[in-house]
Amino acid sequence: MATEGTPGTASIDLSSGTGRLVVAGDWTLPYYASLHAHMRICCNQVSDHTAVDFTGLGALDTAGASLLADLLGPARVARLAASTGLAAERAALLQTVGSALAAYCKPARPRRSKGLEDFLARIGAGVESFGKQTLLLLGFVGIVFEALGRNFWRPKHWRVTSLVSHVEQTGLNALPIVALLSFMVGAVVAFLGATVLADFGATIYTVDLVGYAFLREFGVILTAILLAGRTASAFTAQIGSMKAREEIDAIRTLGLDPVELLVLPRVLALLVSLPLLTFIAMMAGVVGGAVVCYATLGITPTMFINLFHEDIHVRQFLVGIAKAPFFAFLIAVIGCMEGFKVAGSAQSVGEHTTSAVVQSIFVVILFDAIAALFYTGMGW
Repeated sequence: MATEGTPGTASIDLSSGTGRLVVAGDWTLPYYASLHAHMRICCNQVSDHTAVDFTGLGALDTAGASLLADLLGPARVARLAASTGLAAERAALLQTVGSALAAYCKPARPRRSKGLEDFLARIGAGVESFGKQTLLLLGFVGIVFEALGRNFWRPKHWRVTSLVSHVEQTGLNALPIVALLSFMVGAVVAFLGATVLADFGATIYTVDLVGYAFLREFGVILTAILLAGRTASAFTAQIGSMKAREEIDAIRTLGLDPVELLVLPRVLALLVSLPLLTFIAMMAGVVGGAVVCYATLGITPTMFINLFHEDIHVRQFLVGIAKAPFFAFLIAVIGCMEGFKVAGSAQSVGEHTTSAVVQSIFVVILFDAIAALFYTGMGW
């Protein structure tokens, strides 16, 4: 038996012919560096069939046991500990360390980033996410239509008070910002049009430019984008906060339908508000253009109105206003849907509020582009 305080060693005894690993001395943490050097010398000469002699083993701790497990293999160390006649405490330590290392799975090395592969993977993930989001939106639209059809013939289920309240919030309270923004954009469009058309001696057509721009596109698109940022986010935050506080679950517990109670009044309110705000935005934009025409081109209000009446047909107004109900429905549905998707934390409310604004603006612009192609194809 090795004396106390003897540094541990590991050597190969070739006298038996087949080779024998002799483990001696103290295999403890203070001798870790020297033991590791012995391991490097012996590791190439040790195989699964090499006999092991533990008779000279002195003190042993977990550091030494882990080195023996690295040298012989965790599974073999656990088997040898039970069959070589070691003291009970050392056999138990070797078995514990060997079993633990045998069951341990080394973490996989992080995959090295590959630029093109990662780029294509992100594109695929984005397309998949877009597809799932589209299916969710279509499903929620179906739920809203089902609730609307179910309650259309039941006046007792109409939430008139809630509807009027949401019309005030989404329409009346948004009126100043919509009118002011449309007026300023109309002034900018008229100023730029007058500047460009002056090179061709056609400044009189600035009236037509303002009329076509706001009646067909700018009036409805500016209003829809403003409400997508203002109203869709509000709908998501309101419903999401209720979801986080488990009020939605309480509504279901009372036997009420959250879609009927929370979604329908908001959707119908926006269907009323957005067309009205669109009309006001059109008028404000035209007035802004008329002010610039009078200030820079000398076109009086009477002349502006006469030119507007002669060149701009009512069809241009109908083409623009017809898009407002579709925009209103999509904005309201997306805002409410994102509110129901809130997971229950303040962070989730913020994330889905941002998502509602982004999705609403994207859908509005996409639908407007599709409508423009359709109108062009129809000759409108």
